[in-house]
Amino acid sequence: MRRLLAMLVAGMMLLGPTPLAQSQARAPGLNVIRDAEIEELLREYTRPILKAAGLGAQNIEVVIIGDRAFNAFVADGRRIFVNLGALYEANTPNQIIGVLAHETGHIAGGHLARMRDQLASAQTASIVAMLAALGGVVAGAASGSAGVGQALPGIIMAPQEMIRRSLLSYARSQEENADRSAVNFLNATGQSALGMIQTFKRFADQSMFMTRGVDPYTLSHPMPQERIAALENIARASPHYDKKDPPQLQYRHDMMRAKLVGFTDKPDAVMRRYPSSNTTMPARYARAISAYRFGSIPNAIQQIDALIAEQPNNAYFHELKGQAYLEAGRANEAIAPLRRAVSLSNGSPLIRMMLGQALVQSGNSAYADEAVAELRQGLQREPNASMGYRQLAIALGRQGDRANADLASAQASFNEGDFPTARQLAARAQKSFKNGSPGWLKADDIVSYKPPKIGQN
Repeated sequence: MRRLLAMLVAGMMLLGPTPLAQSQARAPGLNVIRDAEIEELLREYTRPILKAAGLGAQNIEVVIIGDRAFNAFVADGRRIFVNLGALYEANTPNQIIGVLAHETGHIAGGHLARMRDQLASAQTASIVAMLAALGGVVAGAASGSAGVGQALPGIIMAPQEMIRRSLLSYARSQEENADRSAVNFLNATGQSALGMIQTFKRFADQSMFMTRGVDPYTLSHPMPQERIAALENIARASPHYDKKDPPQLQYRHDMMRAKLVGFTDKPDAVMRRYPSSNTTMPARYARAISAYRFGSIPNAIQQIDALIAEQPNNAYFHELKGQAYLEAGRANEAIAPLRRAVSLSNGSPLIRMMLGQALVQSGNSAYADEAVAELRQGLQREPNASMGYRQLAIALGRQGDRANADLASAQASFNEGDFPTARQLAARAQKSFKNGSPGWLKADDIVSYKPPKIGQN
């Protein structure tokens, strides 16, 4: 029962309907992917949906997970997790927007908090049921009833199975509520629910072999065909059902998918998807990325420069050029395009930190002040970026500011979960700060921090 409870509380999964015994909660050790261009597009996808859900001021973020499965989920009330595979496979913005609307439905409905309440009740009910079952066993043994020993497992497990099915029924009802909420959010923002239906049809096709002959009451999601039928009934009533995504949004979606292909696929797979005969901007983008990752830098830069020539104000083309140089060990040449990318992106914190990294890795002490400024500005908006703190520590060390360098290193270790190292570095930094100063207080927070104890299952 404890394992079942952990699976349910881990998150409301979009992908369904998988028999619960085969599902896995993969919250620990998630491979998070960061990209300024893709994150900005996802923010534009979610902004109107969150506003319609009354969550516009909640600062809910979309986190990209490096998993090729087509899936999305929520694990708390602050983040929507979407797999790389969902972005990679979705043909239209509307398909991903539908996914995000569904997950927003879980957050707006308070489903995780309510599920935790159900789990607490289930745990209590489980204990009472087991005690009652054991009481029956004891009574039977005292009366000398035959076969009590053989019946013991079934007597104990029967109440547990009833509780399990009750929890699964509750989870299915939450999925249905999230579906209906998603359609309402899409209607309120003048968007179609067709993309969400197409996504669920994809799930239905993928899960048909898994659910054939499966008891529907042992699933955490509604049966595929029933779910699609229910969705179509309410979606087709919307005046926006046949509405298409704007061409510019479709273009940006295609660019996002091309970027993912370029960064995640091998060259032969990139060329199959985007052959040389395909001269569209997304195809050229994917091939340019693949060229810098697997080919020669001069060839890659030539392709990237051709993209910049057509769209000189595209911040992400300049970012790509800087990233190609930086990862090739040519940090000095990365600085100019990254400066341009920062300017064109209105100071994207991720690009700022990449610029700071290039300034640091150039080895030129004359860039130390600029590196510190860029990294600090980036970290103000991305305070959990360990890499930014590592680079900041190097830049501060070059300025001779040992105390703040140690504090930055301590923050990096803290963000990575290495609390012993973080405390050691923070304690050393704290000795150099005036008692009660901002630096002293930040160091003291790290020194005094006690990580929460992990509960036993």
